[in-house]
Amino acid sequence: MDYHWDWPLFFRETGFEPGQIYLDWFVDGLGWTLAIALTGWVLALALGTLLGVLRTLPGRGGPALARAYVGLFRNVPLLVQLFIWYFLIPDWLPEPVEHWYKLELSPALSAWVSVVLCLGLFTAARVAEQVRTGLEALPGGQRQAALALGLTLGQAYRKVLLPQALRIILPPLTSEFLNIVKNSSVASLIGLMELLAQTRQTAEFTARLFEPFILATLIYLVLNLGLMGLMRQVEKRLAVPGLTGQNGGH
Repeated sequence: MDYHWDWPLFFRETGFEPGQIYLDWFVDGLGWTLAIALTGWVLALALGTLLGVLRTLPGRGGPALARAYVGLFRNVPLLVQLFIWYFLIPDWLPEPVEHWYKLELSPALSAWVSVVLCLGLFTAARVAEQVRTGLEALPGGQRQAALALGLTLGQAYRKVLLPQALRIILPPLTSEFLNIVKNSSVASLIGLMELLAQTRQTAEFTARLFEPFILATLIYLVLNLGLMGLMRQVEKRLAVPGLTGQNGGH
């Protein structure tokens, strides 16, 4: 292939702002990608843990509610959910909230809110299944033993069961975190200039296709490998002898 590589293009000025170079677009895009992934993950982990606990509670109400949530969010395509959150949900909000979302927030912030809610709620359904699996992997007598010691059911989950279950499922949770980083690229479809959108913009303005996408690939690769290495160290420090590893790895 007769192709002349032009790697210095990232250090050329964009022409939009004084002193701004194309590499600045990638830095800005990476910032939005991290903001989406981290806030979405906090929402997914908190809600997914709650739903996973509900799946294992005695009775019918809580487990049925959690099953319905998981079934809904796991079986509707992510892009459909994103468009619902961005185009439909704002019109159903109370008028003051709708006004704030559409008129007071900048377009970037309103898109960020939509994609965070979408990814957080979508990933929460997957986290819920991991938490349920981790809780069910614990020896059956632990809940009864905790209750026999005088703990309430909530205390038993908070102080005995969840700390062990979360250690067991750290590997699959790491995979879900990496997935939310990669899935953040859907934000480009609603105009948020995260890493993929900035890559496409650079390719269009420079008329160079390979260099921007190769750089974006390397950024995603380094980011995910770094996160994976960090989580492996966390897994080693928090490993529960005899329990960790029952639920697979990355």
